[in-house]
Amino acid sequence: MSRTPRPYEIVERALELSRADGCVVIADEESTANLRWAGNALTTNGVTRGRTLTVIATVDGGEGTASGVVSRAAVTADELEPLVRAAEAAARSAGPAEDAQPLVTGVPASPDFTDVPAETSSSVFAEFAPALGEAFARARAGGRELYGFANHELTSTYVGTSTGLRLRHDQPNGTLEVNAKSPDRKRSAWAGRSTRDFKDVDPGALDAELGQRLAWAERRIDLPAGRYETLLPPSAVADLLIYQLWSSAARDAAEGRTVFSKAGGGTRVGERLTELPLTLRSDPHAPGLESAPFVIAHSSGDDASVFDNGLPLAATDWVRAGALDRLLATRHSAGLTGLPVAPSIGNLILDGGEDVSLEEMVASTGRGLLLTCLWYIREVDPATLLLTGLTRDGVYLVEDGEVVGEVNNFRFNESPVDLLGRAVQAGRTEKTLPREWSDWFTRAAMPPLRVPDFNMSSVSQGV
Repeated sequence: MSRTPRPYEIVERALELSRADGCVVIADEESTANLRWAGNALTTNGVTRGRTLTVIATVDGGEGTASGVVSRAAVTADELEPLVRAAEAAARSAGPAEDAQPLVTGVPASPDFTDVPAETSSSVFAEFAPALGEAFARARAGGRELYGFANHELTSTYVGTSTGLRLRHDQPNGTLEVNAKSPDRKRSAWAGRSTRDFKDVDPGALDAELGQRLAWAERRIDLPAGRYETLLPPSAVADLLIYQLWSSAARDAAEGRTVFSKAGGGTRVGERLTELPLTLRSDPHAPGLESAPFVIAHSSGDDASVFDNGLPLAATDWVRAGALDRLLATRHSAGLTGLPVAPSIGNLILDGGEDVSLEEMVASTGRGLLLTCLWYIREVDPATLLLTGLTRDGVYLVEDGEVVGEVNNFRFNESPVDLLGRAVQAGRTEKTLPREWSDWFTRAAMPPLRVPDFNMSSVSQGV
């Protein structure tokens, strides 16, 4: 019986088969392990594995270079050549690619390029699962029910190009989400964590946090829509600023289509966005938030280009000490706008706040709202980056430094850029799980923010 080819062998063979002028091959080897629970008891667990192969063919022509991209899962040895030919056919039938650039060269090969892919397994939960069982027992004794899931992914990505690049990155990614409910289902609270290996998450601590929130919710207070002093926890801040990052493409801004466009032309780079000394940054080597140190682009778009695959990434300040410093720029859009090349990086960090916790910020609040998280965030106006969405799983009223009860949920209308400008206090930065975007973006570290006039535009009947 023949063995299954290793990912690097698939990459090398695809490059050998290529007849195009240029070729990029990306092999993603992914494994996942998960646990699910309901009513203080485990319900399911499982492990999966899969492979996806992406072939990017480039064809030079008199009018420019065209590209064709084809991705398929579970590609066998017999299917490899048809996949390569399909990418080449797609390139030959396409017009010149607007983002065409010479393929990246000169990046040293990853020393582990020929090694077997990394894999996760149920053993990642070896310490977590017993602690979860203890949390179930405490929750049961406290009259609450825990529901949730823990998921761990490990993706080994291999990138090879016809220009000689041989790069590899292993990306672990873990998420933990827990809902606590009262037995009558009238009260609900949520907590989530992002982790690389489940060794730094404590189910007991989450249960204690959720128990406190359910206790707050024993008193119900109805409030009307309006503007309220509001404490945004790190999770909510992450959801808003991730969307801001996704909306910060340099070309869109230079063409006058976004909140980062300057009146009369150009961009707002260099303009102060907040009086607080905050820095919004990404760093592929940030401890605990490590991400790919080179560009991995399976397709081209406003903020990514397949021609940039393998381009090294470095720490980047998007907002530096309160001023806009960078916009997302591929090599192509950087050339169009005159801005520095600044590719997307797989994490986001906001720091520069005070060394105070969210609890200390609550204690210094005269009257305001404490949120748990945001949900169903959608864009209303790209020119201002006005977003709308809902609060979820607990909005609490703070009076004289203490939480006095739970209030109804709201729909909000706010721009994250405008919020940064109006925020009057930022607390201590900590790792957090963005709830809305956790399927796409999990590596974030944010502080809580105090906003004096957060716009709760209408009352929501959601839980």
